[in-house]
Amino acid sequence: MARIPGLKVVRSKVEGYGVVATRGFRRGQVIANVEGVLWRSGERRDDRYSLVLDDGVFFDMVDQTRWVNHSCDPNVVVEAGVTRAGHGWAQLQALKPIRAGDELFYDYAFPPELKEKCRCGAKACRGWIVAK
Repeated sequence: MARIPGLKVVRSKVEGYGVVATRGFRRGQVIANVEGVLWRSGERRDDRYSLVLDDGVFFDMVDQTRWVNHSCDPNVVVEAGVTRAGHGWAQLQALKPIRAGDELFYDYAFPPELKEKCRCGAKACRGWIVAK
């Protein structure tokens, strides 16, 4: 796994590991192009934190970005999809200015059947990690 410039995996103040910026990023800037594995329902069992790309199509982030934690008030968004050639892709983009030392968070937005209790601590915390 190649190291992504500008990011560092650390112990998170929220839970477990997290990812902090080692430099600043502007709002709208691409922070990282994500390495990952595209898979379909029935191919794997550990799918809890994979991105849902389509009905039964998932993308498992396998680089440092896999440690980005959830927040109900995220500072990054994950854009993802499948190319015409059938390859999965994802990238992190800054939703607001990010300074060196800031931990990165995106909204996991789990479907209701997979929701779990949220401990993000954001003022606008929904109480559950679930799609709005």
